[in-house]
Amino acid sequence: MDLTAFLVLGGPHQAVSQFAEDASSSGLVFNGFWILIAAVNFIFFLVVLQQFAFGPVSRLLADRRQRIEQGLRDADQARRDREAAADERQAVLQAARREANDIVARAQKAADDLRDHEVSATRQEIERLHERAASDIAAERERVMGDVRGQIADLALLAAGRVVGETRSGERERRLVEEFLTTVAPSGPAGQA
Repeated sequence: MDLTAFLVLGGPHQAVSQFAEDASSSGLVFNGFWILIAAVNFIFFLVVLQQFAFGPVSRLLADRRQRIEQGLRDADQARRDREAAADERQAVLQAARREANDIVARAQKAADDLRDHEVSATRQEIERLHERAASDIAAERERVMGDVRGQIADLALLAAGRVVGETRSGERERRLVEEFLTTVAPSGPAGQA
């Protein structure tokens, strides 16, 4: 069947029915012209499809693949940045803890030093007050002992005057009694008190 018959018979439907009749009557016949036309039509269809469908779709898919790959690279970079930030945060926290511990240790040491200084100062003050009290006690004891000696001397002179029958009030007798009391007092009962 040729092109003129195709046009004369009324289009593709008629041509197909005519081809089917020819093929059934004579067996299977290959028409090279129609195979060539079909091949050209198929190639033309592929070129048009490639140009208007596959090309934009493949460019769209390539762009999408690039965006996905870029998104994956960005996500990987963000993960690494996040891990680095977490590591940095941990390092900063550890440094802050060490610094806080150092501050606490220094404050504790300063408090211990201050306490030791205050305890030492308090002990020194207590010792000074103790020495002052001891010297005050010794001075008061000496004063009282002087008063007691004077009274004992007066009593001894009075007793001696009664025994002798006269009053002894001279300076010489008083001095003698006081010397006697001074020599007797350290070894006697008054010196032990």
